[in-house]
Amino acid sequence: MFGGERLARLGAFSPRFPDAEALHRGLAHWNHQRLAVATPSPNWREDLDESLRMQRIEGALIEAFRAHVAPLVADVPTDPDSFIAWFEGLKDHGPGQWDPLFDWLEGQASLEDLKWFLTQEAAGEAGFDDLVAMTQVKVLDRAKLELARNYWDEMGRGKAGGMHGPMLTRTTETLGLTPTIDSTLWQSLCLANVMTAFATTRRYVYQSIGALGVVELTAPTRVSCVDAGLKRVGVSPEARKYFALHAQLDIEHSRAWNAEALHPLVANDPNCARFIAEGAVMRLICGEQCFETYRAHLWAHVHPVVYAAE
Repeated sequence: MFGGERLARLGAFSPRFPDAEALHRGLAHWNHQRLAVATPSPNWREDLDESLRMQRIEGALIEAFRAHVAPLVADVPTDPDSFIAWFEGLKDHGPGQWDPLFDWLEGQASLEDLKWFLTQEAAGEAGFDDLVAMTQVKVLDRAKLELARNYWDEMGRGKAGGMHGPMLTRTTETLGLTPTIDSTLWQSLCLANVMTAFATTRRYVYQSIGALGVVELTAPTRVSCVDAGLKRVGVSPEARKYFALHAQLDIEHSRAWNAEALHPLVANDPNCARFIAEGAVMRLICGEQCFETYRAHLWAHVHPVVYAAE
């Protein structure tokens, strides 16, 4: 359906790519299937052939995206301290930061607006715990320990009630949301597809570490806005717990990730700084793409003249 060379040439991550929606729905369904718990099948050879076909499509997508961001990370510092300073600067100056969508969600959005937003976000959620678990395989010991500590927090420190993934699921269930791949904007699916590609592909380990780290760095402000918006429209504290928790916990996670994962990795191999930076910038661009699309949908009835003109 999609030729790898064509994807690489046109840059399938871009809204300008005419088949972007079909591409990302296809990848999302494949990711859902391949990451699910399975049992041996007599069709395993055919399954491998299909997996190889999809991996070629996925690889072309990521390589096109890498080529797109290459000028943005060409001058990333390779000294560990300087790199951390550059990385932390993404919180203020990276793509999609301080998007006006989140002030609006906090102060003006209706319950139905917030529910639509959360449905998109939930359907595009790749599962931070699983992404960390897949990424940490064979990485430098000090970084591996930090990813392990992060994973343990994601897993509720061994208590089912504190697991972050099910906590988000309880939020969607409480609000009566039914996220599905086929009802989700492709921009949200793109974000999950890129994060999954990083974590499941060993040549993109550094990109995955950068992408996961920039989520921890930039998420607290956004999730605190969502939490405040949900509180304003009367959503219970239990249903808001996922957002209230991450508004605080991710600040601590980011500090530790930068000091215990990024710094030692760059100190050990300065060449990896560019790959970590690629992953971070690519993840932020995916988020920026989502925020712009969400605003176009949510604000169409609020600012119809503006969006009619775009």
